Amino acid sequence: MKLYHHHFKAMGSPCELQIYAKSKIKAERAINQIIEDINRIENLYSRYKPKSFLSQINQVAAIGGHISVDHETQGLLNYAATCYVQSDGLFDITSGILRQAWNFKSGIIPSNRDIQALLNRIGWEKLRWEPPVLIFPLAGMEIDFGGIVKEYTADRVAALAQQAGIKGGLVNLGGDIKIIGPRVDGNPWCIGIRHPEQKGVAIRKVLLHQGAVASSGDYERYLLFNEVRYGHILNPKTGWPVQNLIAVTVVNDLCVVAGSASTIAMLKEEEGKQWLKNLGLSYFWVDSKNSTGGTLNNLSLIENNNISAVAIVS
Repeated sequence: MKLYHHHFKAMGSPCELQIYAKSKIKAERAINQIIEDINRIENLYSRYKPKSFLSQINQVAAIGGHISVDHETQGLLNYAATCYVQSDGLFDITSGILRQAWNFKSGIIPSNRDIQALLNRIGWEKLRWEPPVLIFPLAGMEIDFGGIVKEYTADRVAALAQQAGIKGGLVNLGGDIKIIGPRVDGNPWCIGIRHPEQKGVAIRKVLLHQGAVASSGDYERYLLFNEVRYGHILNPKTGWPVQNLIAVTVVNDLCVVAGSASTIAMLKEEEGKQWLKNLGLSYFWVDSKNSTGGTLNNLSLIENNNISAVAIVS
């Protein structure tokens, strides 16, 4: 049984597959099947693809109207609705429209007037979800599965790999990691959590035989203005970047749960640490004072020169 590596780019991120297979032919067959499904999902839900199903939904949302969705999209919308409730309205897939005000490459802070104009078109409660029909009573809204779909994809393709006979390996979609199965030598997979302030340095390591790891943080996209740091994770109620926590990592059986939990913790700002504690999952956080905490806090430091948001280090 040999370990095969495959690096590729998807969903705007560098990705990697590591799978154990008896032959190169079997490995390539499984890899091709996984890549095909990742491309399928990206073609459905990418906001950058004008012909994607998400773009079709947002064309309806822009003018106000309704659209029927398939079973897979229903599942994503149902999960988004659950996240909205569990986060007290902070995890809101209608908030992506704030990108119209915030350009993190420009170095310019938007005006309160620009933000307020967009806030009037944000709010899951403003649309109606009557499965399988999604209704936009208010014109000018849009939805974005960016906080869910990559993690959902990691879970899905790991299951596809298992169905294809792959018993060991993992999938890494831009730092969202789902383990397909254990290493053949019985040792756990070693996953490094990137240091939010030091590129190429892992601040902690997680040893896992199964499950998933996902992170949220403001270290990839932010702007500095008058020596104040503004991260890309935006509070949908205020339209402004969140404060307090700068990075959160969560471990769970499902990558989609780990990803949404880490994002919700960031959105809860000062309440995020206690929310994570109450949630009962394994987690790690770094705040704006460079303090750290969580149930993963006592794991040893490691370093690697090729670490993304969360990456395989051994």
